[in-house]
Amino acid sequence: MTTDVLAAETRARPVTGAGKLLLFLLALVIVVIAEAIGNVSIPVGTGKIILLPLLWALLLGGAIGLLSPRLPPPLRLSGAMQNAASAYLQPALLIFIAKLGLLVGGSLPKILASGWALVFQEFGHFFGTMVFGLPVALLLGIKREAIGATFSVGREPSLAIIGERYGMDSPEGRGVLAEYLTGTVFGAVFIALLAGLITSLGIFNPLALAMGAGVGSGSMMAAASGAIAAQQTPEVAKEVATFAAASNLVTTTIGTYFTLFLSLPFTIWAYGKLEPILGRHRPDAAGPAPAALDAPVHEEARIGLPETVLAWILIGAYGLIGNWLTYGIAPDRTVVAGMAIIVGVVLAGYALYLLCGRKLPAVLWVSLIGMALTYPATPYAAEIAAMTGKINFLALATPILTFAGLSVAKDVPAFRRLGWRIVVVSFMANAGTFLGAALIAQFFLHAPLG
Repeated sequence: MTTDVLAAETRARPVTGAGKLLLFLLALVIVVIAEAIGNVSIPVGTGKIILLPLLWALLLGGAIGLLSPRLPPPLRLSGAMQNAASAYLQPALLIFIAKLGLLVGGSLPKILASGWALVFQEFGHFFGTMVFGLPVALLLGIKREAIGATFSVGREPSLAIIGERYGMDSPEGRGVLAEYLTGTVFGAVFIALLAGLITSLGIFNPLALAMGAGVGSGSMMAAASGAIAAQQTPEVAKEVATFAAASNLVTTTIGTYFTLFLSLPFTIWAYGKLEPILGRHRPDAAGPAPAALDAPVHEEARIGLPETVLAWILIGAYGLIGNWLTYGIAPDRTVVAGMAIIVGVVLAGYALYLLCGRKLPAVLWVSLIGMALTYPATPYAAEIAAMTGKINFLALATPILTFAGLSVAKDVPAFRRLGWRIVVVSFMANAGTFLGAALIAQFFLHAPLG
C-alpha cells in the first residue's frame, strides 16, 4: 500500500482513542531514543554541524510515518493519526513558549537595552526571504511562482494571503504551496543545520543569530535556537533562548500585517524589475501544473479541552525525561514543581485566549503571562525563575519536533510532485529570513563576537 493510498483511505476515518494512545507511546519512545543519542558533532571545513536530540526526534518520527504502510496494522501510523500528531503540535508548542516566556521575563531589561537591534532585525526576517530567494528563482527559470515562494517563509497566514489575492491554482499559489510543503517536511532540519554551521564559524554574535532564529515558526525557531545554544556556555545559551523567543513573538504578532502590506507588495515590485534582467529567455513556468499539486492537508483531528490538558501534562512529562537523560537533572520535587508552573502558565494563557474570543493568538497570552511571572518587579519572580530554570528549554523542544516528525508523512505525496527548482528557492528563502535578520541585528548590537 503506497503512502498516497494509505493517506486517502485513512484521512476520512476519525482517529480512535487507541490510535491516540499509540501516538503518544510512539512519541515517548522517540523522545527517549533521541535524548539517549544526544548531540552528535560533524566537522564541516572550519565549522561544524551539531545534530541535536530534537533533530533525531524529527527524523525518527518522519521515518515511522513513511514506513507505516509496511508495518503491522497495530503499529501503523495512519493518515488520521498523522493528522492527530499535527493537531498535538499546538499544545506542544505552547509548553515550549511558556518556558521561553519565563526566560524572557527576567531578561526584559537586557532585551530592552538591545534597542534598535530587536526592532530592525524584523526587516531582515520579512525582506530576507525575497532578497535571497527571488534572484535564485529567476535564474532557475521560475516565473510568478517566485512571488509566492519568496515573499515570506510560507506558513499558514501566507497561504491565506496568497489564496485570497490570487487563488491557490495561480502561479503565486503554487509558489507559496511549494514553500509551505518544503518548510513542513524539511524546514526544521534545514534551519537547524544552517544555524549550527553559521554559529560554528564565529562570525556572528550569538544574540544576533538568536534573533535570526525567530522566523515566526515555532518548530523552526526551536530547531535553530537549539543549534545555536548547543555551542554556547550555559549562561549564553539561556540568552540565546530568550532573544530567539522575543524575536519570534514579534515576528508572530506583526508578521501577517507586515507580509500583507510590505513584503508582498515589495516582492511584486522587485519581480517586475528583476524578471526582465535575470529571467529573460527562461521557460514561462517552472512549477508543476495546477492540478499536479495537492492542497496542504489541514484536516487535523479535533481534540477537546480535557484531552488538550492531558496532552500538556504528558508533553511536560516527556520534557522532564529529556531533561534527565540529556542534562542530568533528575525530576525531583523542585523540578516537577517547575514543570507544574510551566503547565499552569499554559492553562492560564489558554483560558485568556478563550475568554477574549480567540481574537489574539494563544501564543501571545502564554508568552505575556510567563514574562510577567519572572519580571524582576513581580513578587516571587526569583523563586519562580529558579524552579523553572532547572528545566532546559531544549528538552522541551524535543517533543515538539517529535510530533512534527510524526505528522510530515501525510505531506510527502504532494511534496514529491514539486519541481526541484522551487525546492531550492524555498531553502534560499528560509536561509534568507534567518541570515537577513542576523545581519541586521549584528550591525546594531555592536557587541564583541563570542
